[in-house]
Amino acid sequence: MRTAAVVGTGLIGTSVALALTRRGVSVHLLDTDESAARTAAALGAGTVGPPAAPADIAVLAVPPGSVGEVLATQQSNGLARSYTDVASVKTGPERDVLAMADPSCYIGGHPMAGRELSGPLAAFATLFEGRSWVLTPTPDTATDTLNRALEVVALCAAVPVVMESGAHDQAVALVSHTPHLVASLMAARLEHMPDDASQLAGQGLRDVTRIAGGDPRLWGDILDANATAVADVLQELAVDLTVAVAALRGLATDNADERAEGMMLVADLLGRGKKGRERVPGKHGEKPSNCTPVHVLIGDQAGELARLLATVAELGVNIEEVSIDHSPGERSGVVELVVEPAAAVRMAQRLTEYGWTMQRTQARADTRTGPAAEHGTRKVPLAAGA
Repeated sequence: MRTAAVVGTGLIGTSVALALTRRGVSVHLLDTDESAARTAAALGAGTVGPPAAPADIAVLAVPPGSVGEVLATQQSNGLARSYTDVASVKTGPERDVLAMADPSCYIGGHPMAGRELSGPLAAFATLFEGRSWVLTPTPDTATDTLNRALEVVALCAAVPVVMESGAHDQAVALVSHTPHLVASLMAARLEHMPDDASQLAGQGLRDVTRIAGGDPRLWGDILDANATAVADVLQELAVDLTVAVAALRGLATDNADERAEGMMLVADLLGRGKKGRERVPGKHGEKPSNCTPVHVLIGDQAGELARLLATVAELGVNIEEVSIDHSPGERSGVVELVVEPAAAVRMAQRLTEYGWTMQRTQARADTRTGPAAEHGTRKVPLAAGA
């Protein structure tokens, strides 16, 4: 692949462009908002404007409801030989393409990566590394188009997953769209939160509501395009919420039978939740391993975290996950290093010998309660072999 065009220079479009330019592809940037395209170009994502000759492929980074119309327009302009999109819903765009444009040179796409931030300034070239990238070919999709889309996925260091569009939409309703809506519903409860309550907010609340910081207009478009599938999941959730409310009301009574039934229902819901959480893939896509957290106290000085990670690297220990808990009002914090159990004790002993102070805890940072949970945590993704 030598040339590509990216239509839409928001977070995803600009990240695709940055990844492609880093691999030597000449990328042309188009956007109805010229300032966004110029910003992306200034970041090194490519050049603003269409190519002189048709690009090998065009990536349409536009809302789901706009894919068909934008594709038809760009096909008439001769922008590229093949086209794909990155919309998070596939059935509607596919239907529009079949009605409005030539489907032979189009294949639906959806990289399973993103951030709660938006716009070109939030983009980075490694956004898709190791992440699933769904492709949804139709019976009309030409082999050349499929191959070019697969090359885009490879250049972005993502993992291709071929699915039927309807199956994709049902899957993302469960693993992406409904969770975002639920996070927003929980965050909406906090809009008029008293100041004294806000001072007690810990990392659990931040984790639950983090994705609610996404662009409401973008997510409105996504939910509109996948409304039925999301409503189906939300209806199932509503049943469990009704059960939870009834169970908690029972626990609040003096009736022994109602309390016993309430406790049984709450235990069942919590147990099912734990089992469901265990189904979420961990690092590299495998099921989560039984890793052990090691907690290290650090000062809030420049270079302190880098010095700690350099020490761990010298020990030859692979870190599965790292998070930083900042102590409110103090220039210190706790770094949680999640490692394989076999390495945890040895690493803690060696770090102590190197002068680091260990914090003894009994639970993971995402499950603990009490004073240690009231730090603000920033999770840092690590590449394989970090």
